[in-house]
Amino acid sequence: MALEITDATFEEVVLKSDKPVLVDFWAAWCGPCRMVGPIVDEIHAEYEGKAIVGKVDVDANQEFAAKYGVRNIPTVLIFKNGEVVDKQVGVAPKNVYISKIDAAL
Repeated sequence: MALEITDATFEEVVLKSDKPVLVDFWAAWCGPCRMVGPIVDEIHAEYEGKAIVGKVDVDANQEFAAKYGVRNIPTVLIFKNGEVVDKQVGVAPKNVYISKIDAAL
């Protein structure tokens, strides 16, 4: 399972990370989010030690979703050195997320 990231842990886990970070902004009621969730979990397992892979439930954690302009979910943001370097809005195949995280490595 991908790391659960909250407003309280976002800065430490994402912005201060020395590794690239993939963050999936999602919600339990969102159908397309349920399609992306298992992909994100697989990427988490495959990139353990190389990158941080986590999820932010936008219903419970709205601060950073608002800060980064997340208006549609699922939205996946790729961070490197505390900055957004790539994003994917909506459902995409696994290889799209893989190529984005690989580009940040």
